[in-house]
Amino acid sequence: MISCEFFPPRTEAGVEKLLATQQALDVTVKPAYYSVTFGAGGTTRDRTLEVVKLLLANGDNIVPHISCIGSSKQQISDLLQQYISLGVDRLVTLRGDIPEDGDNTGELSYASELVSFIRETTGNHFKIEVAAYPEYHPESVTPQSDFEHFKQKVDSGADGAITQYFYNIDAYKRFIDNCLAENISIPITPGIMPITNYESLARFSDACGAEIPRWIRKQLEAYADDKDSLHAFGLDVTTNLCNQLLELGAPGLHFYTLNQTDATTAIWKNLTV
Repeated sequence: MISCEFFPPRTEAGVEKLLATQQALDVTVKPAYYSVTFGAGGTTRDRTLEVVKLLLANGDNIVPHISCIGSSKQQISDLLQQYISLGVDRLVTLRGDIPEDGDNTGELSYASELVSFIRETTGNHFKIEVAAYPEYHPESVTPQSDFEHFKQKVDSGADGAITQYFYNIDAYKRFIDNCLAENISIPITPGIMPITNYESLARFSDACGAEIPRWIRKQLEAYADDKDSLHAFGLDVTTNLCNQLLELGAPGLHFYTLNQTDATTAIWKNLTV
């Protein structure tokens, strides 16, 4: 199963571009669903809802992200009811990023608590996806505590998980082995980040704890002034990763599109599995 992630644009031009991206991906990749992200501390709550409404108008399956940082239980409950009224039946459920000022005014502090709250208030209406971190969440104290947090989300009622992106397949293999050892059987879909710009990828990876293996980083640095070679190399790296993951038995791929079409489409066309 292929799915794609969008973020809520800030401008009307960005919205038009996103709708064009959706239409292009509908023709080529035909994703099972599109997810729509939710900003730090709930900062894009309203924009996420509006984008979900726009994307639903094209008849696709749209899966909103929902987080608890910066939101009251009442706000979350109201949002859930709006999604139910729109026909949404799947969510990506996250703790959410803490705003730069460090202020969390919400009543729930962890994704596991949010999963439990959604189950308590809406039963089994939603299929709930949660986040998984094969290379560990950057705020985790130890690898074991990080995995325990994931297990809590599963025990709270998660139906599936989507991973942070990675380029080291061994990290995913190890994570799956840990899940099997703990009798965790939900599908865990690898998150895939196409490589199109080294500087932005390095900056984002350093912030979110996703490792760029040295051999990839060095080659991308060497191609810094050669966009065509960088794109070709990035396509080769991510395509090989995707094919290996599918051969390994991954239940699908979740593409972080950054509201772009070309890179995701190119990888999809190169898949052999």
